Amino acid sequence: MADLRELYQEVIFDHYKRPRNFHRLTGADCFAEGHNPLCGDRITVYLKTNDGVIEDVSFEGSGCAISTASASLMTEVLKGRTLADVESLFEGFHAMVTDGDGSPHADLGKLEVLSGVREFPARVKCATLAWHTLNAALRHQASVSTE
Repeated sequence: MADLRELYQEVIFDHYKRPRNFHRLTGADCFAEGHNPLCGDRITVYLKTNDGVIEDVSFEGSGCAISTASASLMTEVLKGRTLADVESLFEGFHAMVTDGDGSPHADLGKLEVLSGVREFPARVKCATLAWHTLNAALRHQASVSTE
């Protein structure tokens, strides 16, 4: 178990140091800004959708290792997903980082590296900021806060 935890930490640190899809997305049809006042994280999520499918997604901003890694991992798993898939992923991800039972959540793939966040309740808002910002963008809301 210690080896798995160490691997997860390495993946999180890698996504923090070299976030994937970290840029303003030209031609985005949805975007929103998110803020986590507890940690100071700020993020903007950009989406390009077509017929209910996410064609491209990116983000910009600054934040702690958990929020940056979560946004980076999120953008990797969303490309090509339907909006229904996105809702299911959000629900599974949110349950994973908030449920105390540690049970696995289906279809989260590499997002499971953030499962340890549930052990640190103050960091849950860091891990979910990108996801709440994504939902705001899909609803064409300009901003969201995790207050």
